[in-house]
Parts: sequence; structure tokens; C-alpha cells
Amino acid sequence: MSDDHRRPQAFRIDPAPRPEKVRRAPRAIHGKIKFDEDPGGQELVVVPPAPLPSSRGLKWGSLLISALFGLFVLWAGLSASNLIEQLFQRSVYLGWLGAGLAGVAALAVLAIIIREIWGLLRLNRIEHVQADAARALNHDDDEAAKRVIAALRSVYRGRHDASWGLKVLAEHESDVMDAKDRIRLADRDLVSGFDAETHRIIARRSRRVTLLTAVTPAAAFDILFVAAQNLRMLREIATLYGGRPSTLATLKLARMVIGHLAVTGGLALSDNLIQHVVGKGLIGRLSARFGEGAVNGILTARIGLAARDVCRPIPQEAEAKETLTSLARELLNFGGEPKDKDNATPTS
Repeated sequence: MSDDHRRPQAFRIDPAPRPEKVRRAPRAIHGKIKFDEDPGGQELVVVPPAPLPSSRGLKWGSLLISALFGLFVLWAGLSASNLIEQLFQRSVYLGWLGAGLAGVAALAVLAIIIREIWGLLRLNRIEHVQADAARALNHDDDEAAKRVIAALRSVYRGRHDASWGLKVLAEHESDVMDAKDRIRLADRDLVSGFDAETHRIIARRSRRVTLLTAVTPAAAFDILFVAAQNLRMLREIATLYGGRPSTLATLKLARMVIGHLAVTGGLALSDNLIQHVVGKGLIGRLSARFGEGAVNGILTARIGLAARDVCRPIPQEAEAKETLTSLARELLNFGGEPKDKDNATPTS
């Protein structure tokens, strides 16, 4: 064995050869992609869209109307004052009679103004209740649910048709439950009881429009009659759900319904629906005039369904809403068996 020690030396090791990758030719992938639904997902409850906020700038149209109204009030007051003075010059009794009638007229005008303001406030309150109910259902907000229950008690207090529902709400007031369950309980036991009467109101007005439009000789009378029937229907539906609209509130409600129809596209009737209820039915076989009446009746029914969505304090879930197709078939059935609502497809 040698005692000589070798000096350190450096060695370079060549890298090992790597196998070359074989590139694959492009190819198409066949098959369908399947998306699994989220079992915990839930559709959000949608409230009727609120009107867009108006600009805060100076509105010349509103200023003109206000100025003209002020001039009219001044003219009416001055005319009444001159009339009363002339009556006093003729006779004291006539003067006091004129003053008394003027006082009664002023009191009636004041009562009308208060009623209009009260109707607008009631309609605005229904809007706030809808927003709180949607917030409670979508986000499980307890505070919003409590506000909804308190508002429903205030709106329906003193009504005989809501006494049982209010009693049920009072019995479950101290129960521990989620906000969604509390709102659904109020919807099931209180608000849903008015849906059947709403259906009867819409059906009655739609049939009346259908029949009387068909026999009206002039088109101008058709427009006036349909407008009057629709306004009455809006007022009845709003009163049923607690709105109690006055004249101005009814006009505002009509504006809200038109906005709701514009957003949802509810005025566009499908060709299949018109062909089914007009072309294949007895009405379409009689004359074109009866067909026009049927279309007007269907449009009235669509407006009624939109008014129900706007006036209902608790927004209705999509699967529970009555569809236009099922309602139109029932309207034009004339005593036959109504169609099954479950087989009807929604029509926007």
C-alpha cells in the first residue's frame, strides 16, 4: 500500500442525455361540459324597479305649472271675495250664505289635498315595505324583517279580511326564527290571502274590456273605455293590498306599472300566445273585431299582473306567480274548465 497522497483534481462530468419530447399533433376534444347546480344556491327575490332619480336642476316645466296654479288660486280667491262682497251689498243673508258656501268649498278642497297626500304616502310606504321584505329574504336581515312585520300590522289593522293573518303573526311574534322564515310566514298567512281576490279583479276587468271593446263602434271610445277600466283595476288592486290610492296616487301607480312593464318587457305579447287564444278560439273565428277585443283583454290582464307585483307588500317568488298564459286561457275559455297553471309557461 503506497503512502503517496494524490493531489486534489477537478473533474467535469458531462450531463446525461435527455430524451426528446415528441410533440402531439393538434386534435379536437369532443364531449359536452356539464355544470352542476349549486345545491345551496337560491334565486334572489326581485322587487319592482324604482323610478330613476330625477335631476336636481331647475325644472322649467314644474316652475311653469306651479306659477299657473298660483295664479289660478289667486284668481279664484279674488273672484270669491268679490262675489261675497256683492252678495253682502244686496242682502246680509245672501252674503252670509255665500260666505258659508265658500267656507264649505275651502274645507272640501283642504280635505281633498290631505287625502291626496295621504294616498301618496301610503303608496310610498308600500314601496319601502317591498324593499325591506326583499332585503330580509335575500340577506336574512332581522331588522328588515321586523320593520316589515310592524308595517304590515299598521297597514292591515282594522280590516276584517286580515284579522286571522294578524292573529297568526301575533302568536308567532316571540318565536325564534330566521328573517326569511318570518317573512314567508307573513306572506303565507296574511298577504297570500289577497291573491285570489286580485285574480278575480283582473279576470273581471279583462273580460269586461274584451266584450265591450268588441261591441264598441268607434275606436276613440275603445281607448277611453280601456283606460278607465285599467285605472279602476289599478285602484282596486292597490286598495286590496293596503295602498288606498287617491287620484294623484293612482296616476303615480299607473306610471310605476308602465315602468315595470317597460323593464320586464311585459307589453310584448308572443305570437304563439295570440295565435292560441285568438286564432284557435271561438273569438278569433267570429270576426277580427272580437280578436281585437281579446288582445285588449290580454293586455289588461298583463297590466293587472304588473300592478299586483307593484302593489304587493311582500315580493312574490317566481315559481308562485301566476303566468299570463294561464290567465289568458282562463279569460277566453267562457265557462270551460280553466287550464292547469303548472303546465303554463311564463310570458313576460
